[in-house]
Amino acid sequence: MEDISKILREARPLYFARKRRRRIMVASASLAAVFAIILNAVFVSSSNEPLYDLWSEQIYMTENGSVIEDMGLPVDEYGLLMVG
Repeated sequence: MEDISKILREARPLYFARKRRRRIMVASASLAAVFAIILNAVFVSSSNEPLYDLWSEQIYMTENGSVIEDMGLPVDEYGLLMVG
């Protein structure tokens, strides 16, 4: 019985140190995951906006004019290529 008590006394600090280390690791991993999610939300939402700005001029010209006419080719009143 005395041997078991001695073993438990020796193991107790090691058990609590391991438990503390595990708690710190879980907290660190959780913090890193939350930080990654926040960074992802910030950068993904801002990266979608410039894509439309790059193409907005081309979209506007396509909706309001003829691309064929802009190339200098003959077009009819509908903006279609005139074959003559």
